[in-house]
Amino acid sequence: MEEDRSLRALGLDEAPREHPLLYPGAWPRESGMLDGDRLVPLERLVFEDRTPVLAVGSNACPGQLRHKMAESGLVTPLPMVRTRVTGVGIGVSAHVSRMGYVSHSPVAAPGRTRELFVLWLDARQLAVVDASEGVPRPEGNFRRVWLPAPGVRIELADGSALPGAYAYVNRHGVLHDGTGVPRAHPGQRALLTDLLDNVPGLRGLFGASPEEFCARARADRELCARATRLFAERRMVTACGLERYTGAQRYGRPGAGAWPAPP
Repeated sequence: MEEDRSLRALGLDEAPREHPLLYPGAWPRESGMLDGDRLVPLERLVFEDRTPVLAVGSNACPGQLRHKMAESGLVTPLPMVRTRVTGVGIGVSAHVSRMGYVSHSPVAAPGRTRELFVLWLDARQLAVVDASEGVPRPEGNFRRVWLPAPGVRIELADGSALPGAYAYVNRHGVLHDGTGVPRAHPGQRALLTDLLDNVPGLRGLFGASPEEFCARARADRELCARATRLFAERRMVTACGLERYTGAQRYGRPGAGAWPAPP
């Protein structure tokens, strides 16, 4: 009997865009090809004709990716490759998303290794994900930054390593832990509970519970902007440590594929 590889059967179908408290959503246990509402096995780990993008938040959730692509009418297959990444950690974005959550954001983590997904995006898929992160807009929340080796090591399951990959770095910075060090993201419900309890003025904007927070944020773009300004006014924000890579050399044009390894 053929295995059911649907996102629903794999527990990967729910999108944080529709259920904010589930952010960042469920990640696969292994590499796969997102093909419509299915996640099927991959035949290779590198796709030279596509652009590698490191996913640290809901972009590693197949349900979220399917939601983003469906909004733009895209149904083309999308490879998701599980990798071991050294030099990048997960922090807390210093902004409130109109989707109703406070998202993950990459931070520098020298010497630390964790498993993250690399998405191999074709030109149209890259444009969709860029737009969802606000890259084309001067006031957008993220910019796409090339993270090169050896500063960031991205190791594949076969032991080989990529020359680098793109990541979405927050234009607002990240929240710190009170000592200036980027704080870790404890999960959406725990994070919102903590912020509502400890950030003066936030309850007046978003109510007393994570549910209220999500509902109000999804309904009001200006309210999200006010909360983002509040984080800065309360001096809760620090740099992510990856800003130095802005403008770093990349190999090949984004979306055009055919990026050669550096000499």
